[in-house]
Amino acid sequence: MGPLTVNVDNNRILKDKTFDKSRWIQMPRNVVVGHDALLQIPGIIDDLGVAGPIMLLSGATTIQTVGARVAELLQERPVTTCLVGRITYDEIQRIEEAAKEAGSVLIIAVGGGRVIDTAKVVSYNLDIQFISVPTAASHDGIASSRASVVTDAGNVSVAAQPPLAIVADTGVIATAPHRLLAAGCADIIANYTAILDWELSHRLTGEAISEYALTLSKITAEILVNNADLVSHNDETAAWIVVKALFSSGIAMSIAGSSRPASGGEHKFAHMLERLVPDSALHGEACGLGTIIGMYFHGGDWKGIRASLRRIGAPTTPKDLGISNETCVEAVLRACEIRPERFTIFDTGITREAAVAAVEALYEV
Repeated sequence: MGPLTVNVDNNRILKDKTFDKSRWIQMPRNVVVGHDALLQIPGIIDDLGVAGPIMLLSGATTIQTVGARVAELLQERPVTTCLVGRITYDEIQRIEEAAKEAGSVLIIAVGGGRVIDTAKVVSYNLDIQFISVPTAASHDGIASSRASVVTDAGNVSVAAQPPLAIVADTGVIATAPHRLLAAGCADIIANYTAILDWELSHRLTGEAISEYALTLSKITAEILVNNADLVSHNDETAAWIVVKALFSSGIAMSIAGSSRPASGGEHKFAHMLERLVPDSALHGEACGLGTIIGMYFHGGDWKGIRASLRRIGAPTTPKDLGISNETCVEAVLRACEIRPERFTIFDTGITREAAVAAVEALYEV
């Protein structure tokens, strides 16, 4: 007997097996964004029902400012403070051992991407929860389930645990250096080419795609492009807009079950650039440059993307980052070496001549 065919309004629905698709989507339970949001941390912990020793992770500088404020709010609870250095596997292991020794059941990560990514991996490995308390809106990692770890071969993206809660104090984020805010914006605008690459892979390789995640990712990028003129330093309204976009991008990744909605060829380019010239650019800055180049190869409105990044104050040329055009060309050509299983426009056999033309176009008026 063949598959059952059911006619409904002249549409044929073939039922040849039981529907067995499933997806586990992890998202933050509590998200608090706004002025003086830090003050709500004790209440959030109570609401989450987490009781026991807490590990407070922060950077050497941040612990003296925002970290100290959070520690004061938690003074009636058992808290162990641990400073985070460069995010490497050795550093992750060191913090894991400290958390186990303290019997920590919750991590509160106060800082930038390095601190939050460390908390993600440690909480993932130890199977404990963490709260993300970003002090700068420099990239979309504040809500995602991926983390970037430094290795001898360059930065690698690894599976990690999304935060149980996010506390984003716009007063704190607004006072961070504008370069960090601009980098966060660039990381979100990169969603434009990330979804184009995802659709390209869907057409050419048959990779599965999530329309919901794709649409949310695109809307998120449009929020920043449409509000680029509002992104200014020491402005809580700007911080509010950017944080909402960063959170939304993280949710798109959770829905997709991967970083696909926010990470395409532009991220592969960024990671290769970081490998070729370490510390020459913030992650978001490198992604922004890769987005312009990626859109150029897609035949889209790369000039519009460049204009938005300029208005935000993000770099748009290799010169802006203090690197040579030749290095940028090399990053374009070698981007395909990063996560080769992820097909993007940078994996289509770009010639050196085409790469040179794309980099030179960045300087066009």
